[in-house]
Amino acid sequence: MTSHSLSALHGLALADLADDVGAPLPLHADGGARVRGGASLETAEPWHVAYMDHSRYAAALRDTRAGVCIVSQRFAHMVPSGTAAIVVRDPYRAYAKLLARLHPEEMRPMPQRGRDSPPLGCFVHPTARVAPGVVLDPGVVIGERAVIGAGTVIGTHASVGPDVVIGRDCSIGASATLVRCTIGDRAILHPGVRIGQDGFGFAMGASGHLKVPQLGRVVIGADVEIGANSTVDRGSGRDTVIGDGTKIDNLVQIAHNVRIGRLCVIVAQVGIAGSTVLEDGVAVGGQSAIAGHLHIGRGAQLAAASRVMRDVPAGARWGGMPAKPLREWFREQTTLKALARRRGAP
Repeated sequence: MTSHSLSALHGLALADLADDVGAPLPLHADGGARVRGGASLETAEPWHVAYMDHSRYAAALRDTRAGVCIVSQRFAHMVPSGTAAIVVRDPYRAYAKLLARLHPEEMRPMPQRGRDSPPLGCFVHPTARVAPGVVLDPGVVIGERAVIGAGTVIGTHASVGPDVVIGRDCSIGASATLVRCTIGDRAILHPGVRIGQDGFGFAMGASGHLKVPQLGRVVIGADVEIGANSTVDRGSGRDTVIGDGTKIDNLVQIAHNVRIGRLCVIVAQVGIAGSTVLEDGVAVGGQSAIAGHLHIGRGAQLAAASRVMRDVPAGARWGGMPAKPLREWFREQTTLKALARRRGAP
């Protein structure tokens, strides 16, 4: 049995918990005391670990019943006497690391039928290569020459098309459809994800719009996570690419030929038009729209509901409609409010 499994069954000793996050054991704390799971400050019981990293939760921290709370030095004095305070620089990251040990079953979607049950109602083409340890939930379809890596789990009624390659230890959600794509190791695709369908390509004209055949694929790197009902279109000529470690929320549309770098974060309901490039480390707030053929520089951040119509420099922080540097946008909003007050004055 793995150490993760043991943690889930028997909990984690306070001394081990502190060691895992690189923090000293609290004074007078019982290093052998065990926590068995994570919870919010408001719902935690003495066998839970919680965290706090923002002053708006100060009241909840003072009243918490958690056995352990992970906090920054700034809030350590607020931790109740019955709660052991683990002081770290980044409480949220430390909490995430501990939850992975305490709740390993929540790190990726699990098969609905159980790992040891035989597949029911699945179709696997004879030319497909399915590695040992792959788990197929009922109704999965795997097409010609598809390759599925060891340890991958494919959810109910998912469809894996011809020549699709899926890496090791991936999780493909229920009813997902994958065509014309390559998926890296440890990727998580949540239910309803659509990968590799045609991009929106038409030669428009008054007599009708001619469909332009799409010829590229989608290449998704390792450790990528894509939320439910998001779509990634195949390239029209070159491939659509999503780099290693990028995290994409639900209901995101990524058009053909888009190239997204490593470790990007794209929040719900974002739309990225064709042939746009996001360099490494870009963060895009929810409901933002990015026009086609643009370049978003490394580490740039776009505020929620931004409408991006031109290139964004590396490291810049933009927002608004149309998007512009945040300071400029805030200055414009302040000026508009002042003008509105003047017009409303008697």
